[in-house]
Amino acid sequence: MNKKNRALILALIFIVVAIVYLEPRKIESIPEKDITLLETESSEPQAITQKNSYSLAPELTGITGYLNTDEGLQLKSLRGKVVLVDFWTYTCINCLRTLPHLIDWDKKYRDQGLIIIGVHTPEFEFEKKRENVEMAIEKYGIKYAVVQDNDYATWRAFRNRYWPHKYLIDAEGYIRYDHIGEGGYEETEIKIQELLAEIGSKVSGVSIIEDTTPRQRNTPELYAGYKFALPRGQNIGNEEGLQTEKVVEYELPERLQKDTLYLQGSWKSNSDNVEAISDITSLFLDFTAGSVNIVADSLNDISLRVDVLIDGNSISSAQAGTDVQFDNGNGFIVVNEPRLYNIIDGEYGEYSLELKTKKGFTLSAFTFG
Repeated sequence: MNKKNRALILALIFIVVAIVYLEPRKIESIPEKDITLLETESSEPQAITQKNSYSLAPELTGITGYLNTDEGLQLKSLRGKVVLVDFWTYTCINCLRTLPHLIDWDKKYRDQGLIIIGVHTPEFEFEKKRENVEMAIEKYGIKYAVVQDNDYATWRAFRNRYWPHKYLIDAEGYIRYDHIGEGGYEETEIKIQELLAEIGSKVSGVSIIEDTTPRQRNTPELYAGYKFALPRGQNIGNEEGLQTEKVVEYELPERLQKDTLYLQGSWKSNSDNVEAISDITSLFLDFTAGSVNIVADSLNDISLRVDVLIDGNSISSAQAGTDVQFDNGNGFIVVNEPRLYNIIDGEYGEYSLELKTKKGFTLSAFTFG
């Protein structure tokens, strides 16, 4: 190859490289968060550093019902507001104990720019029914928005695993704080005030609720349905154990272990609950707590009496929960709808509980406080 041809080839290579280099670059796919950062890079470099540690909140998705709010509620429509997303379900005692705080925050800060959205993600099948959620909203005096996440779509979008779980979202849509379980009320409210102050709300003089979360060791939450109990290692204490979708005649052993549920009589093991099949049935539990609740229901729209005995005697008025009634000194509850029933509310200690019931009664879980 002569010098002339070599020079021509080098010139062509130079032209091609120059065209490639000078042609505008194409951004293939930048997530929404990154686009926001690029837009603010030159004017607000400090904001970029701050937001790098936060994630944009995922959108409400797969919602099957809207209560106390308009259909199609979306988080992106609430930009400029501070949003608190609370994952809950109406038979979860830990969720119910947080409700007074949420209701108080709604009253105190709604006009200051706080929007609370309760994402109701059901644990049991009956909690998917709109009328049951409506009943709970009315019972507990919830005025803020509640959406039904029956298929766990929003739960998965947030990568959530817990009830209750609160997320605080700032005016730009970023998750700035989250808290799992009960407690942390002072910390959460301080953060609410901080985010509201960022949008110009005057909240510096508003008093903050003190944290009153119980700290005693209680019997852990116990499930009765095989779908929930068996994966958690919470089989009943009877030798026969829970037998999937089968009816078993249970006998009570001589000794009962603490924090373990025992059955007596004929019971069927269902995925969500254990179901009384005979008219003379009982449940036994040695527990440690001051308050006891059951998630229960009755089949065929009937009202069932369930007698409550503590240490072999009918429950006293001093220990009776809010759902206990008395007939000639005998304490009992009436189960007529799927919900949480408070059966004991007394002094903290170790006790033996017996519930006497009959055919049609179903038990899904025990919770303690």
